[in-house]
Amino acid sequence: MKGNELLKINNLHTGFRIKDTFYDAVDGVSLSVKKNEILAIVGESGCGKSTLATSIIGLYDHNKTRVQGEIVFDNKNLAALSEEEMNDIRGFQISMIFQDPLSALNPLMRIGEQIEEGLIYHTKLDKSKRDSRVLELLQQVGIRNPERVARQFPHQLSGGMRQRVIIAIAIACKPQIIIADEPTTALDVTIQAQILDLLIELQAETEAGIILITHDLGVVAEVADRVAVMYAGQIIEEAAVEELFANPKHPYTRSLFNSIPQMNSQSDRLNVIEGIVPSLMNLPRSGCRFSSRIPWIPGEAHEENPALHEISPGHFVRCTCWKEFHFKTDKGGGTHELYANK
Repeated sequence: MKGNELLKINNLHTGFRIKDTFYDAVDGVSLSVKKNEILAIVGESGCGKSTLATSIIGLYDHNKTRVQGEIVFDNKNLAALSEEEMNDIRGFQISMIFQDPLSALNPLMRIGEQIEEGLIYHTKLDKSKRDSRVLELLQQVGIRNPERVARQFPHQLSGGMRQRVIIAIAIACKPQIIIADEPTTALDVTIQAQILDLLIELQAETEAGIILITHDLGVVAEVADRVAVMYAGQIIEEAAVEELFANPKHPYTRSLFNSIPQMNSQSDRLNVIEGIVPSLMNLPRSGCRFSSRIPWIPGEAHEENPALHEISPGHFVRCTCWKEFHFKTDKGGGTHELYANK
């Protein structure tokens, strides 16, 4: 891997078995994550974002899931490791912040015990030092009275506090990579801002690489360094955050921006993207996967086998349809106000 790259994904395919046939939810994805970088992966629900995350950390049913390609970390291909080998990495060098903390936490265990689990498995700290580390972590994630919270059960905490506990568990062993899967979706805007500030603060302290999975472009504009846009299992555009917000190219990326309400809009109607993300069994295996949602663009504008093209340094776009794309109303384009007001 190059220089400060922590993780390198090469041509990753993750397929789920449906009626004895595997269908790829992640289809040929290649990405890298650098030290002290926040890589945001964005897209609608069903585009494969969370499947990519669970593929990296190895949380899938090996009997019903097929993972092919390379996920290179610390000179090891994670896709080829046994479950026992992944257990030594998961929660220690690579950790995950889950979308729903209530379902991620064990309702029958006290908070302190759940944070301590990783320390027991991955460190040689004695009981006294583990207890001290638990309280230190709770304080670090902004929980007041950590002694009391450590003795409580998940149902006794608010949603924001549970999310902070999940973050404490994720950073307990000072991982090199943190995967945050929609970490603020279920929170109100005030708590969401606090959680995002916390993630940035923790990253500054540890220099970890963060993979942030979200559909919220406002969050992306605020915290990300680089953005990969995912659609129907493929990366369709990738660029630095300022470049992507100033100069989005792929029709899907531009459609996502166009669907965000803007303060200066003169219309009270929301812009929507026609159609839906195709299901796994109905994914087109050739041609542009977004073509059915922009039927006014002629077929010859699309590549038969769309590839990622580097249209400027560090800015990659799949297919050539972006060259001919326009909205039906010819609106959109330019720097989106989310980033312009950053």
